[in-house]
Amino acid sequence: MKDNLNNDSLNVSNKDRSLIFTLIVIIIVIAAMAVAGFLFIKQEPDTIQGQGDATEVRVSGKLPGRVTDIYVEEGQYVHEGDTLVHIHSSLADAKLMQAQAMEEVANATNRKVDSGTRSQIISAAKDLWTQAKAATGITEKTYRRLENLFNQGVVSEQKRDEAKAAYDAARAAENAAKSQYELALSGPQQEDRQASSAMVTVAKGGIKEVDALLEDSYLLAPCDGEITVIYPNVSELIATGAPVMTLQKDDHWATFNVRETSLKDITLGSELKCYIPALDVTTDMKVFYIKDLGTYANWQATKSTGDFDARTFQIKARPAEPVKNFRPGMSVILKEVKPAKK
Repeated sequence: MKDNLNNDSLNVSNKDRSLIFTLIVIIIVIAAMAVAGFLFIKQEPDTIQGQGDATEVRVSGKLPGRVTDIYVEEGQYVHEGDTLVHIHSSLADAKLMQAQAMEEVANATNRKVDSGTRSQIISAAKDLWTQAKAATGITEKTYRRLENLFNQGVVSEQKRDEAKAAYDAARAAENAAKSQYELALSGPQQEDRQASSAMVTVAKGGIKEVDALLEDSYLLAPCDGEITVIYPNVSELIATGAPVMTLQKDDHWATFNVRETSLKDITLGSELKCYIPALDVTTDMKVFYIKDLGTYANWQATKSTGDFDARTFQIKARPAEPVKNFRPGMSVILKEVKPAKK
C-alpha cells in the first residue's frame, strides 16, 4: 500500500510539472509574438477624413406677400438671372397707387406755383389800387379846402382835423392797395417755390420706394447653381426677408478637422491627395483656408504628465480640377500632403 501511495505522488508531481511547462511555453510564445508584432508590424498612420461642402445662397426678398407661382423645383440647375418665384402683394399695389396720386397732387401744386399769380387777381389788385388813389385825391382836396377855410376862420378846428384824418386814412389805404398789387405782380416767394419743388421730390421718392419693393415680386437666381430646398408652397404667405429657397453654387471643396500636431506639413497652398470613396476617385486639392475651431474643440491629453492638449484646426481644400458628381456631404479621405509651391 505504501508503494501505491508513492506511485500516486509521483503521478501528481509529473502532471503538475507538465502543466507548468505548458503554461511557460504558452507565455513564451505569446511574448515572442508580441515582440515580433512590435518589431515587424508597422503602425498605420491616423486616417484624416473630411467631407464635401459648397456655398449655399438663401434667396429672399423685401416684399411681403403671397407666393403665386414657383417656376423651379428642387434638384433643378438654374442660371444667373432665371426667374424663380412670383410674389404678389395687394398692399404694395395699394401703396403704389397712393404714391402716384400724391405725386400728381405735388406736380399740380408745383405747376400752380410756377405759373405765378392769376391775371384776374392782378387785375383786381390794380383796380383796388386805382380806387384807393382816387379816394386819396378826393380826401386831399377836401383837406386842403378845409385847411384854407380854417385859416380864414370860417370852419372850426375839429372840421379841419376830421378832414386831415380822412386824408391820412386814404393815403394808408392807397399804400396798402399798391403793396397788394406789387405782390400779385411779383408772384410766389422763392421759399414757396422751393417748398413746392421739395414736395414733388418727396412724392417721387415714395414711388421709388414702392417700386423697389415691387422689384422683388419676381425673384431671380443670383448665380448659377442647383436648387436644393424650396421652403414655401404656392399660396402661402411669406414675410420680409424670409428665405424662399436655397441655391447651391458650383464652388465645391472638402473640409477636414485635424489636430494641430498634423499641421506641420499643411500650409496655405499645400496640395492634398484625396480619395472620394463614393465616387472611387482620387484627386488633388489645394488648401485655401486654415482656422482653429476654438477651445471647445481641443483634443484632451490622456496623460496627466508628458502630454498636452492639442487644438483642432479646420482646413478647406478645393479640387484642382472639377470632380464630376462630387456633392456636399460625401466623405473625403486625406491620403498625402504635398508642400506648397513657391
